[in-house]
Amino acid sequence: MSTSDDRKATLDLIEATGVVAVIRLNDAAALRDTCDALAAGGVRALEVTMTVPGAVDLIAQLSASMPAGFAVGAGTVVDADTARQVIDAGARFVVSPVFRPAVVEVARRHEVAVMPGCFTPTEILDAWDAGADLVKVFPATVLGPAFFKDMRGPLPHVRLMPTGGVTRENAGEWIRAGAAAIGVGTALVDKTAIQAGQFDRITANAAHFIEVVRRARGQGRER
Repeated sequence: MSTSDDRKATLDLIEATGVVAVIRLNDAAALRDTCDALAAGGVRALEVTMTVPGAVDLIAQLSASMPAGFAVGAGTVVDADTARQVIDAGARFVVSPVFRPAVVEVARRHEVAVMPGCFTPTEILDAWDAGADLVKVFPATVLGPAFFKDMRGPLPHVRLMPTGGVTRENAGEWIRAGAAAIGVGTALVDKTAIQAGQFDRITANAAHFIEVVRRARGQGRER
Protein backbone atom coordinates (compact mmCIF):
# COMPACT_ATOMS: atom_id res chain seq x y z
CA MET A 1 0.00 0.00 0.00
CA SER A 2 1.03 3.60 -0.51
CA THR A 3 1.51 5.82 2.50
CA SER A 4 -1.85 7.48 1.89
CA ASP A 5 -3.47 4.03 1.75
CA ASP A 6 -1.75 3.16 5.05
CA ARG A 7 -3.19 6.27 6.66
CA LYS A 8 -6.69 5.48 5.43
CA ALA A 9 -6.37 1.88 6.60
CA THR A 10 -5.39 3.09 10.07
CA LEU A 11 -8.37 5.42 10.27
CA ASP A 12 -10.71 2.73 8.98
CA LEU A 13 -9.43 0.32 11.62
CA ILE A 14 -9.85 2.85 14.44
CA GLU A 15 -13.35 3.79 13.38
CA ALA A 16 -14.39 0.18 12.72
CA THR A 17 -13.60 -0.95 16.26
CA GLY A 18 -14.29 2.46 17.79
CA VAL A 19 -11.86 2.08 20.70
CA VAL A 20 -8.34 3.47 21.14
CA ALA A 21 -6.57 2.09 24.21
CA VAL A 22 -4.54 4.84 25.91
CA ILE A 23 -1.62 3.06 27.56
CA ARG A 24 0.19 4.88 30.37
CA LEU A 25 2.41 2.52 32.36
CA ASN A 26 5.21 3.08 34.84
CA ASP A 27 6.48 -0.45 34.27
CA ALA A 28 7.46 -0.70 30.62
CA ALA A 29 8.15 -4.43 31.07
CA ALA A 30 4.40 -5.03 31.29
CA LEU A 31 3.65 -3.31 27.99
CA ARG A 32 3.65 -6.35 25.72
CA ASP A 33 1.49 -8.43 28.05
CA THR A 34 -0.90 -5.49 28.31
CA CYS A 35 -1.10 -5.10 24.53
CA ASP A 36 -1.66 -8.83 24.07
CA ALA A 37 -4.46 -8.73 26.65
CA LEU A 38 -6.10 -5.78 24.92
CA ALA A 39 -5.80 -7.55 21.58
CA ALA A 40 -7.42 -10.69 23.00
CA GLY A 41 -10.42 -8.54 23.96
CA GLY A 42 -10.80 -7.09 20.47
CA VAL A 43 -9.00 -3.74 20.75
CA ARG A 44 -6.95 -3.05 17.64
CA ALA A 45 -5.66 0.52 18.19
CA LEU A 46 -2.95 0.82 20.85
CA GLU A 47 -1.76 4.30 21.87
CA VAL A 48 1.53 4.21 23.78
CA THR A 49 2.00 7.55 25.49
CA MET A 50 5.30 9.37 25.75
CA THR A 51 5.02 9.11 29.54
CA VAL A 52 5.87 5.38 29.33
CA PRO A 53 9.62 4.92 29.99
CA GLY A 54 11.45 4.30 26.71
CA ALA A 55 8.25 4.89 24.74
CA VAL A 56 9.87 5.45 21.34
CA ASP A 57 11.85 2.20 21.48
CA LEU A 58 8.79 0.33 22.73
CA ILE A 59 6.71 1.67 19.85
CA ALA A 60 9.39 0.43 17.46
CA GLN A 61 9.31 -3.03 19.04
CA LEU A 62 5.52 -3.26 19.04
CA SER A 63 5.18 -1.94 15.50
CA ALA A 64 7.54 -4.62 14.27
CA SER A 65 6.03 -7.48 16.24
CA MET A 66 2.25 -6.99 16.45
CA PRO A 67 0.38 -9.03 13.83
CA ALA A 68 -1.42 -7.52 10.87
CA GLY A 69 -4.67 -5.80 11.69
CA PHE A 70 -3.32 -3.74 14.58
CA ALA A 71 -2.35 -0.08 14.70
CA VAL A 72 0.32 0.99 17.17
CA GLY A 73 0.35 4.73 17.75
CA ALA A 74 1.97 7.34 19.96
CA GLY A 75 0.24 9.55 22.49
CA THR A 76 1.14 12.70 24.42
CA VAL A 77 3.10 13.98 21.43
CA VAL A 78 3.45 17.74 21.92
CA ASP A 79 6.20 18.80 19.51
CA ALA A 80 7.32 18.20 15.95
CA ASP A 81 10.60 16.51 16.88
CA THR A 82 8.82 13.87 18.97
CA ALA A 83 6.33 13.38 16.17
CA ARG A 84 9.18 12.64 13.77
CA GLN A 85 10.77 10.21 16.24
CA VAL A 86 7.62 8.16 16.79
CA ILE A 87 6.79 8.10 13.08
CA ASP A 88 10.33 6.87 12.34
CA ALA A 89 9.76 4.20 15.01
CA GLY A 90 6.70 2.96 13.15
CA ALA A 91 3.78 4.72 14.83
CA ARG A 92 0.72 4.55 12.58
CA PHE A 93 -1.06 7.39 14.35
CA VAL A 94 -0.03 10.36 16.47
CA VAL A 95 -2.14 11.74 19.31
CA SER A 96 -1.62 14.92 21.29
CA PRO A 97 -3.37 16.39 24.34
CA VAL A 98 -3.22 19.81 22.65
CA PHE A 99 -3.37 21.29 19.16
CA ARG A 100 0.09 22.03 17.81
CA PRO A 101 0.00 22.83 14.07
CA ALA A 102 3.61 21.66 13.69
CA VAL A 103 2.71 18.18 14.95
CA VAL A 104 -0.19 17.96 12.51
CA GLU A 105 2.07 19.15 9.68
CA VAL A 106 4.73 16.50 10.38
CA ALA A 107 2.15 13.72 10.53
CA ARG A 108 0.44 14.81 7.32
CA ARG A 109 3.78 15.13 5.53
CA HIS A 110 4.49 11.49 6.39
CA GLU A 111 0.86 10.42 5.70
CA VAL A 112 0.36 9.24 9.27
CA ALA A 113 -3.01 9.70 10.96
CA VAL A 114 -3.02 12.55 13.46
CA MET A 115 -5.38 13.35 16.33
CA PRO A 116 -4.70 16.66 18.09
CA GLY A 117 -6.36 17.47 21.39
CA CYS A 118 -8.85 20.33 21.51
CA PHE A 119 -11.40 21.70 23.94
CA THR A 120 -13.36 24.54 22.34
CA PRO A 121 -15.35 24.67 19.08
CA THR A 122 -12.82 27.11 17.62
CA GLU A 123 -9.88 24.84 18.46
CA ILE A 124 -11.72 21.85 17.03
CA LEU A 125 -12.44 23.53 13.70
CA ASP A 126 -8.94 25.03 13.49
CA ALA A 127 -7.40 21.59 14.04
CA TRP A 128 -9.71 20.00 11.47
CA ASP A 129 -8.90 22.67 8.90
CA ALA A 130 -5.18 22.16 9.62
CA GLY A 131 -5.48 18.51 8.62
CA ALA A 132 -6.54 16.53 11.69
CA ASP A 133 -7.96 13.09 10.84
CA LEU A 134 -9.80 12.84 14.15
CA VAL A 135 -10.05 15.58 16.75
CA LYS A 136 -9.42 14.35 20.26
CA VAL A 137 -11.72 16.24 22.59
CA PHE A 138 -9.77 16.53 25.84
CA PRO A 139 -10.45 16.56 28.70
CA ALA A 140 -13.86 15.23 27.76
CA THR A 141 -14.74 14.77 31.44
CA VAL A 142 -15.61 18.46 31.69
CA LEU A 143 -17.77 18.57 28.57
CA GLY A 144 -19.81 15.39 28.47
CA PRO A 145 -21.63 13.68 25.57
CA ALA A 146 -24.09 16.58 25.18
CA PHE A 147 -21.20 18.68 23.88
CA PHE A 148 -20.76 16.21 21.02
CA LYS A 149 -24.44 16.43 20.11
CA ASP A 150 -24.16 20.21 20.04
CA MET A 151 -21.04 20.09 17.87
CA ARG A 152 -22.54 17.65 15.41
CA GLY A 153 -25.20 20.21 14.48
CA PRO A 154 -23.01 22.89 12.89
CA LEU A 155 -19.98 20.64 12.20
CA PRO A 156 -21.31 17.21 11.15
CA HIS A 157 -18.24 16.54 8.98
CA VAL A 158 -15.74 16.77 11.85
CA ARG A 159 -14.82 13.41 13.37
CA LEU A 160 -14.50 13.62 17.15
CA MET A 161 -12.97 11.29 19.73
CA PRO A 162 -13.46 11.91 23.47
CA THR A 163 -10.58 11.11 25.79
CA GLY A 164 -10.56 11.60 29.54
CA GLY A 165 -13.75 10.73 31.36
CA VAL A 166 -14.76 7.79 29.18
CA THR A 167 -15.91 5.03 31.52
CA ARG A 168 -17.50 1.59 31.33
CA GLU A 169 -20.83 3.22 32.17
CA ASN A 170 -20.86 6.12 29.71
CA ALA A 171 -18.91 4.77 26.72
CA GLY A 172 -22.06 4.12 24.72
CA GLU A 173 -23.37 7.62 25.36
CA TRP A 174 -20.36 9.14 23.58
CA ILE A 175 -20.92 6.97 20.52
CA ARG A 176 -24.63 7.71 20.42
CA ALA A 177 -23.81 11.42 20.72
CA GLY A 178 -21.74 11.22 17.53
CA ALA A 179 -18.20 10.20 18.51
CA ALA A 180 -16.34 8.40 15.73
CA ALA A 181 -14.32 6.53 18.34
CA ILE A 182 -13.50 6.72 22.04
CA GLY A 183 -10.10 7.01 23.67
CA VAL A 184 -10.06 5.01 26.91
CA GLY A 185 -7.33 5.06 29.54
CA THR A 186 -7.62 3.85 33.11
CA ALA A 187 -11.12 2.42 32.72
CA LEU A 188 -9.65 0.02 30.16
CA VAL A 189 -5.96 -0.25 31.02
CA ASP A 190 -6.41 -0.99 34.73
CA LYS A 191 -3.04 -0.38 36.39
CA THR A 192 -4.01 -2.32 39.51
CA ALA A 193 -4.81 -5.40 37.43
CA ILE A 194 -1.56 -5.02 35.50
CA GLN A 195 0.50 -4.72 38.69
CA ALA A 196 -1.19 -7.88 39.98
CA GLY A 197 -0.51 -9.70 36.72
CA GLN A 198 -4.27 -10.14 36.16
CA PHE A 199 -4.23 -9.56 32.43
CA ASP A 200 -7.50 -11.47 32.04
CA ARG A 201 -9.16 -8.41 33.59
CA ILE A 202 -7.66 -6.23 30.86
CA THR A 203 -9.02 -8.63 28.24
CA ALA A 204 -12.46 -8.52 29.86
CA ASN A 205 -12.37 -4.71 29.95
CA ALA A 206 -11.44 -4.60 26.27
CA ALA A 207 -14.24 -6.96 25.29
CA HIS A 208 -16.70 -4.86 27.30
CA PHE A 209 -15.81 -1.60 25.55
CA ILE A 210 -15.81 -3.19 22.09
CA GLU A 211 -19.28 -4.62 22.71
CA VAL A 212 -20.61 -1.36 24.16
CA VAL A 213 -19.52 0.47 21.01
CA ARG A 214 -21.16 -2.17 18.83
CA ARG A 215 -24.43 -1.93 20.72
CA ALA A 216 -24.37 1.87 20.65
CA ARG A 217 -24.00 1.71 16.88
CA GLY A 218 -26.86 -0.77 16.65
CA GLN A 219 -24.53 -3.58 15.61
CA GLY A 220 -24.94 -5.87 18.60
CA ARG A 221 -27.52 -7.21 21.00
CA GLU A 222 -27.98 -6.57 24.67
CA ARG A 223 -26.68 -9.39 26.81
